[in-house]
Amino acid sequence: MFVVMARTAGEAEIIGVKSAILGEGLTPYDHAGAERTVIAVIGEIGARKADLMSRLGGLPGVESVTPISRPFKLTSREFHPEDTVIRALDAVVGDGSLTVMAGPCSVESRDQLFQTADAVAEAGATILRGGAFKPRTSPYSFQGLGVEALRDLAEARDRTGLPVITEVMEPNQVDIVAEYADILQVGTRNMQNFSLLMAVGRVARPVMLKRGFSATVEEWLMAAEYIISSGNPNVILCERGIRTFETYTRNTLDLSAVPLLRQLTHLPVIVDPSHATGKRALVAPLAIGGVAVGADGVMVEVHPNPDAALSDAEQQLTFDQFRSMMAQIVLVHDQVRGLRDAPREAALALGNGDGQGRH
Repeated sequence: MFVVMARTAGEAEIIGVKSAILGEGLTPYDHAGAERTVIAVIGEIGARKADLMSRLGGLPGVESVTPISRPFKLTSREFHPEDTVIRALDAVVGDGSLTVMAGPCSVESRDQLFQTADAVAEAGATILRGGAFKPRTSPYSFQGLGVEALRDLAEARDRTGLPVITEVMEPNQVDIVAEYADILQVGTRNMQNFSLLMAVGRVARPVMLKRGFSATVEEWLMAAEYIISSGNPNVILCERGIRTFETYTRNTLDLSAVPLLRQLTHLPVIVDPSHATGKRALVAPLAIGGVAVGADGVMVEVHPNPDAALSDAEQQLTFDQFRSMMAQIVLVHDQVRGLRDAPREAALALGNGDGQGRH
């Protein structure tokens, strides 16, 4: 449930409500919005729901107490009506500007990384991506350069000014990756690695959470809930394609998830057409599609010589292809900027996070 405080409620009244929630063995999470503070009540409530709502509703400074049936609370629009805006160095994600995360699938060498970093920065990328630890389907495939790659990424950041995003695969890697990277990525295979989610929830770095390739939107938001409830509110969602019966593409990019998430959650949403399609020729069209339906940005893979790449050779763009894609998505972003907020405004106008309630 959510406790909505009156506009006139002071700090003492907010503390009083939070203390009452703690006294019930529950956990309060408060969000101070532009107009008022909302306190989420997290924990097992069970049969005492009606009584608890009545008692909290009678406390000084409380305007209303609202039940919520969905399992995700802290990621919902009801708790946090305004869009979450995330900053990493000079990059801003979720403020209506276009975020472009670009770079090689894997850091293969210092020279390969620097060539790519220079090229994507010059073409307009806002964040540099590169894999240091690479989870691969085959144990015999290239697994990344590890800490050496992290050092190269940090040097590339100093060289270009672009903040760095890279994947962390297990809890014991979190501290070392956070030392070098500006944004931590949780990959599709680890979306429900709850120990890892809680670990990245305890560091002062934004986290990009990729959708599991077999996960529903609700399961994805519940994974984000683990990170936020562990103390880190700076979460970016990345739609990277889901597994369907189609075999001509690597996965199926769920573009419908983007406007849906704009209704359900305040978190920014990125699309990754590289992993969704697995085919270089399809990356730019789906990047354009993602921006057209309201994504905050795209993540794509770029390589100096894609055919010689040690991982994901078929889906990485050449420098020329990346420059061409950038020219197109900037134009599309400018055209659809006014439509981006329509799902959010519809949801807020109806007073719930999904615009139509649950069935």
